[in-house]
Amino acid sequence: MSDVMIEARDLSKTYGPVTALKDVSFEVRKGEVVGFLGPNGAGKTTTMKILTTFIAPTSGTASVNGCDIFDDPMGVRSALGYLPESTPLYTEMLVLEYLQFVAELRGYKGEEARKHIRRAVEQTSLGDVIAKEIRALSKGYRQRVGLAQALIHEPPVLILDEPMSGLDPNQAAEIRELIRDIGRERTVILSTHDLGEVQVTCDRVLIISRGRLVADDTPDELRERTGKANYVVTIQAEGADPKKVREILGSVEGVAQVRPKSTDAKAELCFVLLPRSADIDLRASVVQATVAHELVLLGLEKKAESLDKVFRELTTGDTAATSAAMSGRQKKIAEARAKKRARDEARDEARDASNATDDEDAAQESASASKEEE
Repeated sequence: MSDVMIEARDLSKTYGPVTALKDVSFEVRKGEVVGFLGPNGAGKTTTMKILTTFIAPTSGTASVNGCDIFDDPMGVRSALGYLPESTPLYTEMLVLEYLQFVAELRGYKGEEARKHIRRAVEQTSLGDVIAKEIRALSKGYRQRVGLAQALIHEPPVLILDEPMSGLDPNQAAEIRELIRDIGRERTVILSTHDLGEVQVTCDRVLIISRGRLVADDTPDELRERTGKANYVVTIQAEGADPKKVREILGSVEGVAQVRPKSTDAKAELCFVLLPRSADIDLRASVVQATVAHELVLLGLEKKAESLDKVFRELTTGDTAATSAAMSGRQKKIAEARAKKRARDEARDEARDASNATDDEDAAQESASASKEEE
């Protein structure tokens, strides 16, 4: 049985002359927390609305928990818990009344409804405010109530659209921790433009820009793939000539540039090394060079580019450049699909050939039988 919980295939959406999405394809597997990242207007919310069957794509299709958005939209909705950017709450209700209302909408009554409400309240830590009016709650607790309504029917897939929008840092941290806990049991796709959320919450990052998917990787892989790392080398200053040390580091194989780095410690010499290409790891060569020249190595740190810089590189500039930065993960998905199609075609051809042989054998047997009768 496949562990793919969300699959988008060539999704496109146009509004008159405006193209909101163009050929977006990705997969989200069971147990993943995936950040769907992009600047405002990039197509994040459009994608979320398509996946939740709120709107239909102009072309392409998608499935959630094995249910196609066109063939089985009710199956999709049953498999989803959805928290839109504007949390859908009736603020004059008590928290308990609202959750009872949502449970009833989901078809639960009596003890079954109470069981689902208890479970949602426990998951979102709403026990202390269960008897309060929603309008009396802080923004953080309102988001918890919104999450509780998304969880009330215990869906295998959770889609959250800007869940930290408008929260202060403390409230955002609480919701972030809550999402991580939920992600241990469910598949979560988190739409946001906040890079901090993605780095601490998500296992994987999808980046969309101008309606096109331009990256699909883990946060660490994304930084490594998109930009060169740099290496901070700290050498004991005593007995070392700064100019000579710089020359030694510059002669290390794979080093493109050496830059002095200011430091408050007078007993240290600090340099930043830039590699010639992103796939070069300088650490072993640096250690060997310092040992060979009897330098005292006090520190060696590899620093990847920040996700902020990677995000800017992928979401600015022309579409062709960003499309060229697509990750190996999507290429592998495309290759796997092509191989599956080839296998299916070969199987169909073999079956047709077998059927043709059977037909010929049957014809020959029929002809032989006719001759015998004559």
